[in-house]
Amino acid sequence: MFAMTVLVSEVLVVLFATLVAHGLDLADRSAVWGVGGAAMVACAVTAGLLRHRVGYVIGSVVQVLLVVAGLVLPTMFVVGGIFAVLWAASLTVGARIDVEREERYRAEVEYYETHR
Repeated sequence: MFAMTVLVSEVLVVLFATLVAHGLDLADRSAVWGVGGAAMVACAVTAGLLRHRVGYVIGSVVQVLLVVAGLVLPTMFVVGGIFAVLWAASLTVGARIDVEREERYRAEVEYYETHR
């Protein structure tokens, strides 16, 4: 859930970064919106793929690409870096939460089976 929240939040971050790149006229506007739109779609689709292992791999690639976007829009070094840290935290903390959730589920099943 945490990883999905990070990716969905990045859709908005990429939208705002695209608006900044558009306003600063950093490149051809169709290229800016094409790359920004592709990045937004990548974040949204990856959020949906998190049910599978490949979603986490693609999500990690997306994080790297957002940091690399700092070459065009220097602010993205900072923003992309912050989200990369959030992504790493979501992977470690999220895994721990999943283990704890599974343990709790098994304990509840055992409890209800013995108290029928």
